[in-house]
Amino acid sequence: MTEKYDVIIIGGGASGLASAWHLVNSGLKVACFEQGDFLNKEDFISIEEGGELQRYSSLSYDPNVRKNDFEYNIDSSNSPINIANFNGVGGSTVLYSAQYPRFHESDFSTYSLDGVGADWPISYSDLKKYYELDQELTGVAGVEGDPFYKDIKNLLPPVPLAPMGKKIAGAFESLGWHWWPAYSAIATVPYDGRPSDNYSRPSNIGDFSGSKGSSNHTYLPKAIKKGLILKTNCIVIKLESGLNKIKKVHFIDANGSSQSAISRVYILAASGIGTPRLLLNSSNDLYSNGLANSSGLLGKNLMLHPLGYVEGYFKDNLYSNIGPQGCCLLSQEFYETRAEHDFKRGYTFQVLRGPLPVESSLSLIARKKLKLGSKTFIDDFLSIYNHTAHMTIITEDFPEASNKIELDWSKKNKFNQPGISINYQLSHNSKRMLSHGLTSGRRLLKEAGAYKTFAFGPVRSTGWHIMGTCKMGEDPKDSIVNKFGKCHDIENLFIVDSSIFPSSSGVNPASTIHALSLYISDNILKRYSYLFENINGK
Repeated sequence: MTEKYDVIIIGGGASGLASAWHLVNSGLKVACFEQGDFLNKEDFISIEEGGELQRYSSLSYDPNVRKNDFEYNIDSSNSPINIANFNGVGGSTVLYSAQYPRFHESDFSTYSLDGVGADWPISYSDLKKYYELDQELTGVAGVEGDPFYKDIKNLLPPVPLAPMGKKIAGAFESLGWHWWPAYSAIATVPYDGRPSDNYSRPSNIGDFSGSKGSSNHTYLPKAIKKGLILKTNCIVIKLESGLNKIKKVHFIDANGSSQSAISRVYILAASGIGTPRLLLNSSNDLYSNGLANSSGLLGKNLMLHPLGYVEGYFKDNLYSNIGPQGCCLLSQEFYETRAEHDFKRGYTFQVLRGPLPVESSLSLIARKKLKLGSKTFIDDFLSIYNHTAHMTIITEDFPEASNKIELDWSKKNKFNQPGISINYQLSHNSKRMLSHGLTSGRRLLKEAGAYKTFAFGPVRSTGWHIMGTCKMGEDPKDSIVNKFGKCHDIENLFIVDSSIFPSSSGVNPASTIHALSLYISDNILKRYSYLFENINGK
């Protein structure tokens, strides 16, 4: 029997669960289809018992390593950056570092301001109340008064800087550069029923305590209480469509059986690769190039935030590996376009905690700083471990049609569904921006007292920020969805994830993904209420 709902949401990650919470609160019958499952407490191994090793298996960023039944292969061989994602309840927020800054006002108008990238059809002011709502639901730690975010209020106490953070902050001040304690989706005090973080586990290897503001800890419990139907291990393989309308979804359930479901409204929240993959895979006689693709842009304009990495070595023990790995401090000194730069727009410095022993050892061995089998291996390791400082450079990426994803039928999964191939190269602007960031980062760490520095980029295994493949815009000839997330070509199909970002900014996109999903969900209720006519006699 075909299942019937008012709204079907495909994807149970950041955008999908935020949308589900908002819509189920309106009294609609909402089902969220997630092709993965929950990560339960028993799935985690404590750090003391070797849990760091899960980073290289079940908690890897790479679906080609995890190899679960609900994954699909991603071929990044034609890209300097490997795609990173996680299929499961909470999506990639399960493994994200919880860095949680907002976009700047200028990020919505890069073409108007600087002649690069693409303008959004909406502004920061359109999202402001949704940023604030998301902050209330998520719980964000930080410090008010940042000159780049003057309107952010009601923050939780910041994550402690610790010795490493204090030393780097001093170097920023010495150079006269901006810095600020990180905006972190971490409960630094008990918040909304969640415990405070005890900083015993890096935030990017999962969290079973509930202290991290991942969407499975924040939006999901509230949505379930309001009646959300969460369907895990349900792989949506195709959207069946007629002219200008989705008729039903076809999916494989947890038992491996083929099923279908219908609703009045369909919402895609499957990520910057999962959403275009499904639309491309749903082609038919009416839409031979994939659904919602009259513009020909489906899967194109892929943006990945090329990441630079800088490391400094210090004589002092900085206890740098203690705390949530991604959440220490940030600097946006070089965020906006400057006349003296040979690139447009800019980047964020994100100061990180140091890696745990296994990751640190593997890195040092690869760089020939340690030698396996050496009699002094342990002493050599301890002379470096915790004596380091770490920074990333999050560079703004511009949309380019040549950067894209495509279906890869040569690498099908167990359900005979295609994988994805990534075609992506850094622009000249990104390369120059990255070079500036690496040089500036080394200068900063030397100012902090590092006796040696190490820098490189782009870092290959960092493709978490997947944006742009289903562009938002006013003109149907140049975009996939309108300013309210509705597909131009299909009346009852909406997209709420980062695939619709017209530009990438120079910060982690998680808070903007949540805010944008809330904004679109609100507008579905306000502007497209006719799609729900005759529900309960209305």
